Amino acid sequence: MKRILIFAASLLLTAMASHLNAQSKELKPRLVVLTDIAPGNIEPDDMESMVRLMTYADQVEIEALITTIGWNCDPYPTEWADSLFRVIDAYQHDVKNLMKRSGQKGFQPLKAEEGMQEVGYWPSAEYLRSRVAMGSRRAGIGVIGSNNASAGSNLIIRLADEDDPRPLWVASWGGANTLAQAIWQVKQQRSEEQVKAFLQKLRIYTITDQDMQYNMRMHRAYSSHQWMRHEFARDLLFIWDESAWLSQNSLGKAHWEEYAAKVQGHGMLGKAYPTFKWGVEGDTPSFLHILPTGLHDPDDPTQIGWAGCFCRDMCPDSLTIAWTNWREPQKGISSQYENRFYADTFNDFAARMEWAANGKGNHNPVVIVNGKGGTSPLHLPTRPGASVTLDASTTFDPDGDAIEFQWWMQHNTGHGSKQVRLTAQGPSATLSIPSELKEAVIHLICEVHDKSSIPLVAYRRIIVHVQED
Repeated sequence: MKRILIFAASLLLTAMASHLNAQSKELKPRLVVLTDIAPGNIEPDDMESMVRLMTYADQVEIEALITTIGWNCDPYPTEWADSLFRVIDAYQHDVKNLMKRSGQKGFQPLKAEEGMQEVGYWPSAEYLRSRVAMGSRRAGIGVIGSNNASAGSNLIIRLADEDDPRPLWVASWGGANTLAQAIWQVKQQRSEEQVKAFLQKLRIYTITDQDMQYNMRMHRAYSSHQWMRHEFARDLLFIWDESAWLSQNSLGKAHWEEYAAKVQGHGMLGKAYPTFKWGVEGDTPSFLHILPTGLHDPDDPTQIGWAGCFCRDMCPDSLTIAWTNWREPQKGISSQYENRFYADTFNDFAARMEWAANGKGNHNPVVIVNGKGGTSPLHLPTRPGASVTLDASTTFDPDGDAIEFQWWMQHNTGHGSKQVRLTAQGPSATLSIPSELKEAVIHLICEVHDKSSIPLVAYRRIIVHVQED
């Protein structure tokens, strides 16, 4: 029995080493944050989301943290940026514990950190401070122009121009005026084709539309957001969230006692996490959308993720088209999943705060389907009348915890899934494709939870393409 246990442990360690080696070669998604961060006693939600973002600094490449206007701060008070540095100072204290989560022993030189970061790498506080910039301090399309250039808009241009194949995600926690200014500057200086290439490197996820005062939020024409949607609809992937941020706010309020118990006071980051006023972490969905969880491809907003899902639709301004979720049936579909995933997203955060405080905690399971690891969707071709067998038996938990499987189909993306029969038991699943289904795209999720004091989840999306020869 002892030999069997030693052999089993050896297999687990080999699988873990193989996974970590593969994971280390996966590049992080690139992220720019536009934040109207303020002192916690004035407007705490951006600071809450900033603390949470720091606990995911190993999963996203934080390219820029740009302070800018929001609903209640036009012009943006420059002294509010001190709150951002306070969070980075807290990160500097806790990162030595967070690094234990991935076994990191030290930091790369700053020059190397400015290159392409791999998933699992925790950047230095020095690097993060070097990425802070002031953006536009005034709101609205009316201020866009030669007098509105800022360190923030110049930084966005430089980042988008870098020789990097990854898209540059811009998360707008306040107004996206700084991004609009960057686009305006490029438009003045470059050819039509060059502007197009610049725009196609960008992705924007806006938490509602905050490029104005709150009391005038229905005056869409005032906002630079409408200008970007109208002028660059073909080339700029624009996500306008009117569902996930509202769910996060309300669910956070309803479960505030969990934040007080498992987040506040845990490490220096927990001590920097303020108590809510109106809602909790309303800006967090903007980066939940790009986390490499295996659940979805952020570049396809129809795929359900931790920030819900979106469809191409007329915006609330009744004038422009974007990826949005503001009205039915899309809002109902997105809300259903936002509620379904809330406990998992919170537990994931709480487990990371435990690492920040104690330098130990739980790891997520590692999902391997048909011998393939990673987080990008697994594409499988098949034919009408065939059966597709999926085997996740080599999935494991790095801590040796017991795991449980759930297989499910996302019916509101792709086509033909309601005609397909799914049979699943434990780590195995079979899709039976009807012979009359000549063409279809089926989205299937393998969801795996571990059994621990703070249970964590991992996913793998499998996209089955049904086509005749």
